[in-house]
Amino acid sequence: MKDGAVNTSAMDSKTIKPDSVVEPNKDQKIWLVVLAIPLGKVASYGQVAAMAGLGRQARYIGRALGKLPQGHSVPWYRVIRSSGQIAFAPGSETYQKQVSRLQEEGVDVVSGRVSMSRFGW
Repeated sequence: MKDGAVNTSAMDSKTIKPDSVVEPNKDQKIWLVVLAIPLGKVASYGQVAAMAGLGRQARYIGRALGKLPQGHSVPWYRVIRSSGQIAFAPGSETYQKQVSRLQEEGVDVVSGRVSMSRFGW
């Protein structure tokens, strides 16, 4: 064997090959982006879609977040409309939960809205 040559006979069938890596599915890509939103910041549905490589599929983001498994740690409440408005009906349980969690992180929510210039990611 020449200097610098790689002995491929020493590699076995358990060696990881680039084509054997599993690509995350559409929902998982969204969840990974949402996990990356920093504490005290928010992102819009459209922003999450773009960052997940889904183009203009902003409407799909809410559905994907609705599929989160029990006991997850994805901060779904950091995703709001591009106008800064919370998407849930004011007074609903989910609306209250989202407002509460955002306020716990220091995000000001006034009349169901968040300042995107101040708290946007």
